[in-house]
Amino acid sequence: MKERAAELRAQGRGGQKKADNLQAVIDAIAAMPDADRALAERIHVLVLEHAPSLLPKTWYGMPAYATEAGKVVCFFQGASKFEARYATLGFNDAANLDDGAMWPTAFAIVEWTPAVEKRVVELITAAVA
Repeated sequence: MKERAAELRAQGRGGQKKADNLQAVIDAIAAMPDADRALAERIHVLVLEHAPSLLPKTWYGMPAYATEAGKVVCFFQGASKFEARYATLGFNDAANLDDGAMWPTAFAIVEWTPAVEKRVVELITAAVA
């Protein structure tokens, strides 16, 4: 919560510039332990490539990607952040992942493989469709 409060204070009334938000995400990724950093870097590249309408920003100290209106669509949560056994790629209600009456909004990632990359691209693409 302290990280989120600091993020909101840093934005001020006028909000941060896109370049400042991008640098904050790059800095947050760089500060992660190796395993989390490798996953976060791949997700970052894929979001920028497959969902260029989403804007990078930090959210609770983690990399996130939001609409122009500031609604977070997806985010990465490193395993080390909460001493979990897996990192998480999560989606908020602004993501277009609806599939019937129930659908997943968070995905555990323990290693990066071609199959994982393909699925992440599918999710990112669907989220902004």
